[in-house]
Amino acid sequence: MAKQKSDPNYKVIAENRRARFDYAIEDDIECGILLEGSEVKSLRQNGGNIAESYAAVEEGELWLVNSYIAPYEQAKMFKHEERRRRKLLVSRKELANLWAATQRKGMTLVPMVMYFNHRGLAKIKLGIAKGKKIHDKRETSAKRDWNRQKQRLLKDNA
Repeated sequence: MAKQKSDPNYKVIAENRRARFDYAIEDDIECGILLEGSEVKSLRQNGGNIAESYAAVEEGELWLVNSYIAPYEQAKMFKHEERRRRKLLVSRKELANLWAATQRKGMTLVPMVMYFNHRGLAKIKLGIAKGKKIHDKRETSAKRDWNRQKQRLLKDNA
């Protein structure tokens, strides 16, 4: 998902910054999202949040649960629900792999970033993750702090 500088259509809508802190991301997958017209227009105005959301495989389909898309003010008759379940679009093979990861291996599907791709289509990047324990989170923050301090020391010496 490398951002192309000359691409006018690529735009990040929402990002889950706590995902990498709370979970050990092992793999990621790009999914399409089934949206209504007012939802797309609202997302184009930066009206989305995926911080408290998660993805789940239910009845042979992949769903994004508890994601927030702000109401679109100009939509008079065809308004959408802000926190409805949205269907995610993946191939059958990928869906089978996601089901196996969540049911058999005890993994979690965490939305990491929602964006418009180079063609202007709304996509979401799901991370296949395992939850971190408290000591793992402390270790991660200690490593991050040490790397910052190391960079400062190298900068001062140079």
